[in-house]
Amino acid sequence: MLLSGAAAVSTGVMSWALNSAMTPESEAARSAVNRPVQDADSILQAGILQQENHDPEGAARAYRRVLRLDPQNKFAWYNLGVIAHEDGRTADALAAYEKSLKIDPAFLSALFNEGILLKSSDPDRAMGLLERALGVNPQAATVHLHLGEIWAMKNRDQVAADEFRSAVAADPSLRSEVPESFRDFLNPSPRSSPAGSTR
Repeated sequence: MLLSGAAAVSTGVMSWALNSAMTPESEAARSAVNRPVQDADSILQAGILQQENHDPEGAARAYRRVLRLDPQNKFAWYNLGVIAHEDGRTADALAAYEKSLKIDPAFLSALFNEGILLKSSDPDRAMGLLERALGVNPQAATVHLHLGEIWAMKNRDQVAADEFRSAVAADPSLRSEVPESFRDFLNPSPRSSPAGSTR
């Protein structure tokens, strides 16, 4: 499950709110300075629409245009990562997610997607990213679910069970996603401690 940037993007609002007390002359000067960022915001929104309409190539072109105008646009980098991730271009996806995280180290969607991308190939690094994601949002149910799966792969059943319990507590619909061998341990009770090591 990848997190798409389409629903999370809200740009351009703050600069207009700050301009409300400016004189016409200073507003015109400020508008000229902000035009590249405003243009980038418009292109970003167009790219998101293209991505939602299953045109990843058009969306990628739009995101690259955004980055020519605003190289620090974490959403454009992130969405390029999503496109590469979905296309199976792991190295490109990792590079784009990393650029997004250099701009905003607490960008939850990028932390999550990079963690998922690395889950099989580099579980320790994936865990670090997912734990950082929990630092941003401790109630992120799918993050707990994936951490539980990594702990289960490492045969750390008690810690895995704790993560699965946290996932289901935050989002009960995830119960069916928990591996069957851990479902008995979802409801805390004296008998619900799986055998295995602890954290």
